[in-house]
Amino acid sequence: MAGEAVGILEVFGLVCAFMAADAGCKAADVRLENFDKNKPANADSLPVPLLVTIKFRGSVAAVEAAMEAGVAMAESLTGVVQQYVIPNPTEDTEKMLKISAFDKE
Repeated sequence: MAGEAVGILEVFGLVCAFMAADAGCKAADVRLENFDKNKPANADSLPVPLLVTIKFRGSVAAVEAAMEAGVAMAESLTGVVQQYVIPNPTEDTEKMLKISAFDKE
């Protein structure tokens, strides 16, 4: 994984995350890392009370293409919260990317 770009896409809801991840993986040669979740304090005022983060990994061009497809799909559903591509994550960033709230009860 070292030297690979990562695309981070945060969307509203798990179903939207699955649909956006599927679209991104079909659009480019990327793989997924574990999803992450967050229920913010203002969850009741959001379109869906759960934020899910998708992480695409691969070359910069592939990640950018996957992100474009994932964003388009998410926007057609419940929406995008944040999106960002990190072309060459540092070692410390790589450690943080491994953290997932789905691992906790």
